[in-house]
Amino acid sequence: MKRITLISDTHHSLDKRLHKYFKNTDEIWHAGDIGSYDIIDKLKKFAPIKAVSGNIDNYIITRAFNKNLVFKIEKIKVLITHIGGYPGKYPKKIRDLIEKTRPDLFICGHSHILKVIYDKQYKLLHMNPGAVGDYGIHKVKTLLRFVIEDKNIKNLEVIELSK
Repeated sequence: MKRITLISDTHHSLDKRLHKYFKNTDEIWHAGDIGSYDIIDKLKKFAPIKAVSGNIDNYIITRAFNKNLVFKIEKIKVLITHIGGYPGKYPKKIRDLIEKTRPDLFICGHSHILKVIYDKQYKLLHMNPGAVGDYGIHKVKTLLRFVIEDKNIKNLEVIELSK
């Protein structure tokens, strides 16, 4: 069993109100637009990090984190990228990547809009945690927490904080 906290679009800032949500988690996943490596250093104090770089990230972050990340946790295959669209609206490069990697869980950020949608066509769960940074179109800061156990994703929590 793994407890996951999923965030995206910190854009150089990490609200202290988020810290309590990083406790008692096994891994923190960041879906890009980190902003500065300082954010990663802060997150590492809570749990191991898996992250991808986003379109605002500088060369330090893009050297440390790839654009796409594919890995297995428990019995779930995960694909994380920053700009990924959503079911029925994936860019061609993302459709090709999904067809090549066949993930059970597809995660992206970028839109600043929280979405959790089952994609019937590709038989995967699509997650976008929204955004937790101070910059962007979002009206509230959002993140997701969930548990992965064996082949199951369960106990999904949507967390909202005022911007």
